[in-house]
Amino acid sequence: MSAPAATAPAIDPSFPSVWEEIVWRGLVHVSTNEDELRELLSGPPIVYYCGFDPTAPSLHLGNLVQLLLMRRLQLAGHRPLGLVGGSTGLIGDPRPTAERTLNDAAVVAEWVGYLQAQVARFLSFEGENAARLVNNLDWTAPLSAIEFLRDVGKHFRVGTMLKKDAVSARLNSEAGISYTEFSYQILQGMDFAQLYREYGCILQTGGSDQWGNLTSGIDFIHRTEGVSAHAIGTPLITNSDGTKFGKSEGNAVWLDPTMTSPYAFYQFWLNTDDADVIARLKVFTFLSRAEIERLERAVADEPFRREAQRVLAWEVTSIVHGADAASGAIAASEALFGQGDLSALPADVLESALRELPHTTTTPGSGIAQLLVDTGLTSSLGESRRAIAQGGVSVNNAKVDDESAVLDDAALLHGMAVLRRGKKSFAGVFVE
Repeated sequence: MSAPAATAPAIDPSFPSVWEEIVWRGLVHVSTNEDELRELLSGPPIVYYCGFDPTAPSLHLGNLVQLLLMRRLQLAGHRPLGLVGGSTGLIGDPRPTAERTLNDAAVVAEWVGYLQAQVARFLSFEGENAARLVNNLDWTAPLSAIEFLRDVGKHFRVGTMLKKDAVSARLNSEAGISYTEFSYQILQGMDFAQLYREYGCILQTGGSDQWGNLTSGIDFIHRTEGVSAHAIGTPLITNSDGTKFGKSEGNAVWLDPTMTSPYAFYQFWLNTDDADVIARLKVFTFLSRAEIERLERAVADEPFRREAQRVLAWEVTSIVHGADAASGAIAASEALFGQGDLSALPADVLESALRELPHTTTTPGSGIAQLLVDTGLTSSLGESRRAIAQGGVSVNNAKVDDESAVLDDAALLHGMAVLRRGKKSFAGVFVE
């Protein structure tokens, strides 16, 4: 996975500062004083941070919003701190409905390494504004319970904590909230204060649903240091119809290629609705305002060409997985639809594409008619035979014209086959 650090351009010169750019891109849903932030981000380099909790072995699309915002601010000359929460990941921030399942400490420690590697790919660690990775376990683990209560807890007011959206939502639910998750905002506030003291960090970014946690650090720094710190809360990305972005039937779109393949990742962006594609280009790419406005006109004038979606899919897949993976996803898509050479696809690219389709595992010599049923392309052997007789079935883009045809080794590509019925119905076959 290659990083955008080496390829992303500097901030768009059509904007007076990076603040105006991130506002135009729709990245500011809530913030501390806008005038102060504009002045701060237009002036000498500042230190800012964003935190990521290892509650899974990979980051996902929601985290990508923060990673790209961090990169934009670094391109403007500011200094990023990427925090992976070795301590907060042991707890997890409060969800709206129920307590999180606590993961084993050894598992969380392993996930910290995975997430640090992912965060690092989006930042530059060279130059005067080189990035730095930090782990809040380094300053949380040495604290005793008494030290935590005396030195940190006394600066937080329970009444204020109860008003935080995440806490109040849980208090009004049947599940309630444990003291463990109730204390999460104190830990995050302590992180911000620690980074201010050690690195001079004065800005934190995060999702707007984390606003209560972000402001806890601002309040803590003001109480203990007498300094004004700042926060930017990005909007929660949703589709134009109001559905949650990046999830389908409960499945997140992950940045780890072993959890969401580059092919599936590319297809996700390619399938973006016309109503959403321009907003996605603003948030998830480094394209200039002029280019995005050109694509906006293309969507309005020639939506059937889906140029904006193809640009979006290429740009984001290249940023996250690299240009080679993006090219492989395009080649696989074209080959599946008969517009490219299936045999030219590397085995791993073909496999990742077929894993995203309905698929089955079989042995050499299996009947094509039965495989159509096994993969759900037909509902019965009779329907399979009719589809073959009508010339609507192919294996690896070679038409099948015999109703009793079987899948033999000569028809396979790397032990796999693309089974197609009609022009748009596909399935994968894996031969053991």
